[in-house]
Amino acid sequence: MSNLITLCIIITILSNLMMMISTLISKKSHLDREKSSPFECGFNPQFSTRMPFSLHFFLITLIFLIFDVEIALILPMIETFKLTNLLMWFLLSMFFFLILLMGIYHEWNQNMLKWLN
Repeated sequence: MSNLITLCIIITILSNLMMMISTLISKKSHLDREKSSPFECGFNPQFSTRMPFSLHFFLITLIFLIFDVEIALILPMIETFKLTNLLMWFLLSMFFFLILLMGIYHEWNQNMLKWLN
């Protein structure tokens, strides 16, 4: 029992000693004003809190997320190819791809895929 207590004391002393040594020799200094100030997306929050945000960029990211989810829906279709009727699988997959193509055509028709400056 006393060996266990001695071992716990030694481990505690060693870990505290290592933490003190690491704080003494670390390169981090609290005197640097730039490193201690908050950083939010590349701008200084004290002077320009409201920067203009491109709504078109937001819509492009939404389109990307929608098509990313659709890729996740296509992957199980590959696995079910062997287990289902070929005609039903083909009709269902063509219906799914037709919906995808109609979505892309609508976005292209609304000029959502063109990057504006």
